[in-house]
Amino acid sequence: MSSNSLRPGEDFSAAYRIYGSMLYKIALLHLGSKEDAEEALQETFIKLMYKAPAFQDLEHEKAWLIRVMTNHCKNVRSSLWRKRVVKLENMDQWFETAEDRTMLDNIMKLPFKYKMTIHLYYYEDYAIKQIADILQISESAVKMRLQRGRQLLKLDLEGEQHG
Repeated sequence: MSSNSLRPGEDFSAAYRIYGSMLYKIALLHLGSKEDAEEALQETFIKLMYKAPAFQDLEHEKAWLIRVMTNHCKNVRSSLWRKRVVKLENMDQWFETAEDRTMLDNIMKLPFKYKMTIHLYYYEDYAIKQIADILQISESAVKMRLQRGRQLLKLDLEGEQHG
């Protein structure tokens, strides 16, 4: 069977139910608009249908989907038409408190590599080794990105308190 043909017997609706919400949040976090996030989710599941490898287990599938989504978001953000201010629409529904919203606003200001690492670690509960595998970087690079991202967030939050 060619790698470009649909894998027979796959239950893509189950994969969507399991991972759709998480992947949508990742896309929304990185792209900032509902429409772009929905398109990224669609592209990710198209790749699942036509280009996915044989998965060892659900964790392998989840990690692959996150990597595909992350790469897609990087590509969209680096394209010329995206070189504009990202506006978050209707995001207040995702937060229980104003502090949660402030934290996300600060995370959104981080460079992509820190934002993604912090999201996977704190919001998706991945271990450092798992993040390294998903992002295809070393564990020490993950630790450095977490440390640097936390430092940048601390500076941003301190600036807001004194500002």
